[in-house]
Amino acid sequence: MSEQQDYTEPVPDRINHRLRADCESCFGLCCVALPFAASIDFAIDKAASHPCHNLLGDFRCGVHQNLRETGFRGCTVYDCFGAGQQVAQVTYRGQDWVQAPHTAKQMFEVFPIMRQLHELLWYLTEALELEQTRSLHAALRSARDETDRLTALSPEALLELDIAAHRAEVNVLLLQTSELVRAGVHRQQKGSRGRQKSYDRGADLVGARLKGADLRGAYLRGAYLIAADLSEANLGSADLIGADFRDANLSGADLTGSLFLTQFQINAAKGDASTQLPLTLSRPPHWTA
Repeated sequence: MSEQQDYTEPVPDRINHRLRADCESCFGLCCVALPFAASIDFAIDKAASHPCHNLLGDFRCGVHQNLRETGFRGCTVYDCFGAGQQVAQVTYRGQDWVQAPHTAKQMFEVFPIMRQLHELLWYLTEALELEQTRSLHAALRSARDETDRLTALSPEALLELDIAAHRAEVNVLLLQTSELVRAGVHRQQKGSRGRQKSYDRGADLVGARLKGADLRGAYLRGAYLIAADLSEANLGSADLIGADFRDANLSGADLTGSLFLTQFQINAAKGDASTQLPLTLSRPPHWTA
């Protein structure tokens, strides 16, 4: 990646490309900046701003091919939405924290802020591609452009950014997007005995038996779907922002039309060759054939 962002490429294409992690262009930031605790996901404790002992001198992972077998399942789930290469190649212009140790502390603090901005770009870009949100396109485009502008700020400006306030502003538009899309599904289902159950934000669905469930248009924001059985379920137009899919069974489930689903969530779940995913997401290597 060049040191400067290329603004000649069409905005949607440029943003979509940037939101995909490119570990080759990063400085192992997720392996250093983020903390983790010994658990089913990680074999050891690691404090924030301390390099993982598996990180090599060229910023590659020494056990990348065997992360799950060596107790680092959590690493196979994480996704930075391309924030790593943005911080490394744009914010710090290719100067890494080893060669310039005085940048390390600041760089590690900037990284999670950038990740939040890139996550918002992911949601806004998706919302703009929906036909149902045409009435919101001007506002969504403005929010996306402003978020994109923020990603190009200096490290000092990023650290001063009120990221919580910006997220709150964007969330208003994402909620409106969700309501527009799901309202269309509910109109189609009106009077149908098969209409799906309504859930509150953050619903506790840990271990829920939802095999084959019609969850089209469901409001599942922040839902705890840990180890839930969602095999063969239909989640078309379901709002999935922040839903916890750790070890959820998505075998045979249809998520092609779901709202705000991310690679991070898919990586945390279990699925198989019959799981239907949006074109923007990839089937995790650890899923069954």
